[in-house]
Amino acid sequence: MIIAQLITSFMAAAGFGVLFNAPRRALVLCGLVGMSGWILYYILSSGGMDVVPATVFGAILAGMLSQFCAKMFKMPVIIISVSGIIPLVPGGVAYDAMRHFVENDYYTAVQLSAKVMLLAGAIAIGLMFSEVANQLMTKIRSKKTEV
Repeated sequence: MIIAQLITSFMAAAGFGVLFNAPRRALVLCGLVGMSGWILYYILSSGGMDVVPATVFGAILAGMLSQFCAKMFKMPVIIISVSGIIPLVPGGVAYDAMRHFVENDYYTAVQLSAKVMLLAGAIAIGLMFSEVANQLMTKIRSKKTEV
């Protein structure tokens, strides 16, 4: 089962990289970052953790790997991070929420919409945390070289 999760998350992230017009040399990186974030999410959520904190941790990992790969391969972070978080985006839950709105099942629709908002916020928090951690590390390194 985990092999299928690895393959499909890699394909989703790399495929979005193609749609996003990422350079060819970045497609494998996009796939690996997306796969890593998704596998962490999958392991944590199947291990009993709630999906929102698992999404935060998956997004943090995707963001940190994006920062690392962008520096290592000298390309913009946004190319890798946007493609890398695609497996974490709650598209299926958003679809179900809209479907329940259309079917006049407002109670379930509002619950699912709230979940979508929480998951989207979790992705944003994870990416923001990785960016702040990167800036702190850069600042610490620059102070060490000044001394």
